[in-house]
Amino acid sequence: MNYRHAYHAGNFADVMKHGLLTLVIEHLKKKDKPFFLLDTHAGTGMTDLSGEEAQKTGEYAQGIARLLAAENPHPALAPCLAAIRTLGGDPLTHYPGSPALMAHLARPDDRLAFCELHPEDAAALRANFRRDARVKCHEMDGYTALKAMLPPKERRGAVLIDPPFEDRAEFAALARALGEAHRRFATGTFLLWYPVKDPSVSGAFLESLAADGPPKTLALELHVMAADPARMTGCGLVVVNPSFALTEKGADGKSTALSLLDWLATTLSQGPGARAREEWLRN
Repeated sequence: MNYRHAYHAGNFADVMKHGLLTLVIEHLKKKDKPFFLLDTHAGTGMTDLSGEEAQKTGEYAQGIARLLAAENPHPALAPCLAAIRTLGGDPLTHYPGSPALMAHLARPDDRLAFCELHPEDAAALRANFRRDARVKCHEMDGYTALKAMLPPKERRGAVLIDPPFEDRAEFAALARALGEAHRRFATGTFLLWYPVKDPSVSGAFLESLAADGPPKTLALELHVMAADPARMTGCGLVVVNPSFALTEKGADGKSTALSLLDWLATTLSQGPGARAREEWLRN
């Protein structure tokens, strides 16, 4: 799977990931103490939807465009959609990636670090945040960043790990990196994004975390159609130390996260088999 953020900006995977990430950050803001945000595979931070990459795939039309057109969006999406409209324009011309959303949501005393290994993307990332004193951009491997930057001095915060998944070995690397990072920063919230293309591969990854992963590990998945080995039909987010903003139960007995993903599965469905899933891998 060859992944560059610009080709997939605003697709179903982005809006799932960013909706949940926003809830985690908003929960962190309920306490006055500063926090630290780390994005290990940040991309450029902002994508021009009229650009060659976004137009080549047009994936945003099946993702963020549908959400903005929805008459009654899920309430949990409110802070994310508000941030996207503020940063990307109304009507939307640019899609803000996770770095832009993090910087927009963070407070003046919070600290942020964004890492990107691709030279051109790293240069664009630095340019996008050159005037933000809270942000440090690094041209470096995201897994190296987990070793170099954790634990943060703030002792509270969130880490987003969103690798390119260019080969199947990425899953094993991700599991190893999570174990090492959690030992350094056991109180932090970790969010690990992964694609679902071959369910047996992503399933083996979840099984490995269930057997030997950190405690308090939750798996959340969104599928927009039935599995098809020729394409990515779903994605997931493993969350370690999920905040109450994700796990709070509603009147229907569902967690906020599952309720949101159920709504996204219906709204973003691209064929039969669209569904959402929630599983505690380790309590």
